[in-house]
Amino acid sequence: MWETRSVQLSVRLPRDIADQAEEVQEQDPEFLSRVVLYGLTRRSIYRHLRENDQEDSIELDGLQATP
Repeated sequence: MWETRSVQLSVRLPRDIADQAEEVQEQDPEFLSRVVLYGLTRRSIYRHLRENDQEDSIELDGLQATP
């Protein structure tokens, strides 16, 4: 499917959420990996859409300025 590699992440979480994250990491590390992948994928899609929207706005501004 994809070429993958391991990374080390360090995050600061509220204590109760940190406890839950540690528990999930011990019980089902693959799930936690999928959650992080999901979040990063959503962020990537959002950035892509935002950049395209900005490019479209610039193009529209250029068209409106032309008589």
